Amino acid sequence: MARVVDRLSGSARFALAIRTGRRAGSSTLVVHLARPDSEPTSPDAGPPPRVGFVVSRAVGNAVTRNRVKRRLRELVRAEELPTGALVVVRALPPAATASYMELRRDLARCLSRVTS
Repeated sequence: MARVVDRLSGSARFALAIRTGRRAGSSTLVVHLARPDSEPTSPDAGPPPRVGFVVSRAVGNAVTRNRVKRRLRELVRAEELPTGALVVVRALPPAATASYMELRRDLARCLSRVTS
């Protein structure tokens, strides 16, 4: 499991994670995770996981969306993700009013379901 997290960029990588990955949802967010084809033998070998966020206008205005993204970015940094994984975290409208602890609980639960 890797600790360093890189940004997921480009619509092709987002689409790959969403179409081919496993999915788990909660009341505030949905997590998609696509694993690489081959697992490296050591945790430090291979690329770090890449994480992208989707927070649509349905979540709220720009201030609200940015607050949700900042919270999710910080929460993902604390999680152990598989080396080379592509992860997309999609916030749902209830994420705007959810507390930091609710988002943390939902993210941890969704990540444990897609990584198992």
